[in-house]
Amino acid sequence: MSEQSRDRIFARLSAGSRQPSTSVPQPEPMPVKTYNRTDKIEKLKTLMEAMRTEVHITSAQNWIHQLEEILKKRELKSLVYPPQTTLGDTLESHWENDPSGLPQLIPYEKKIEDFKDRLFTIDAGITSTAGAIADPGALILWPSEKEPRLMSLVPSIHIAVLEADKIFSSFLEAMQKEKWSTKMPTNVVLISGPSKTADIEMTLAFGVHGPRELIVLILES
Repeated sequence: MSEQSRDRIFARLSAGSRQPSTSVPQPEPMPVKTYNRTDKIEKLKTLMEAMRTEVHITSAQNWIHQLEEILKKRELKSLVYPPQTTLGDTLESHWENDPSGLPQLIPYEKKIEDFKDRLFTIDAGITSTAGAIADPGALILWPSEKEPRLMSLVPSIHIAVLEADKIFSSFLEAMQKEKWSTKMPTNVVLISGPSKTADIEMTLAFGVHGPRELIVLILES
């Protein structure tokens, strides 16, 4: 091999081993639309109803009566709820005053191993929420020891209680305003409607992998 040929080979190898530029273009900020309070409520309601969610806008003072109407209309026999919570205390107080026509209140206070057989026979479950996202229209559930995920997953009907002031324009706004970076949970659940799935023929079925009905009570202060 001539010296000239060798030099050309080494030159090509040297050129091929050069490091590429480390300059990476910065992505443009993602556009995030914000809504006022009224629009957030309406946006959430519209999008969730499009996913076959039943949404009721009620007052923070009278929501329990709205719940009573919903339960009696469906003639439910049992309702699992989270005891030792603000929601649980309200339910217990109302049931003590006048339980006629209302389903049996069943507290979720046992370990799942001792409660799972009973849980699968309960008509409905009621939970609080950590908030909601107006767009794309989803509830935020923050499962905990007092309100485990199975409460909203196993019963055929899931009733979610949502404070209107906890409806955020976007997922980003929810994370920032609620300071999620300081208290990230092991599990955050976003729910846009009742459980649904489709087979290979695109036949849509509800309630196969979770509740067949989702009912949301939005509490206005």
